[in-house]
Amino acid sequence: MRQGYLETLLEIKLMQSTETSQGISDLEYNLLTVLQNKAEALQAYDTYIQDAQSADSHPCVELFQKLQQSDMQQVQEIRHHLQEVMQKGKM
Repeated sequence: MRQGYLETLLEIKLMQSTETSQGISDLEYNLLTVLQNKAEALQAYDTYIQDAQSADSHPCVELFQKLQQSDMQQVQEIRHHLQEVMQKGKM
């Protein structure tokens, strides 16, 4: 789901850039890159949480869940900024 969202945004932007012959801006690229890194981290946390559960380490389970939740909130903020930049060219 997360990867599909990124691909869709990039396809939309590439279609727009084909019409304008500009490509994506550094800011758009940076936001997309950060968003992709966060999406990958969110998927990895599931594995980390399972590993901590297998090791019977409740403090580590809580830590990974806390980090995952924080990244989810950051993803929402990044998505908002990216949508604004893609629509208006700046934030």
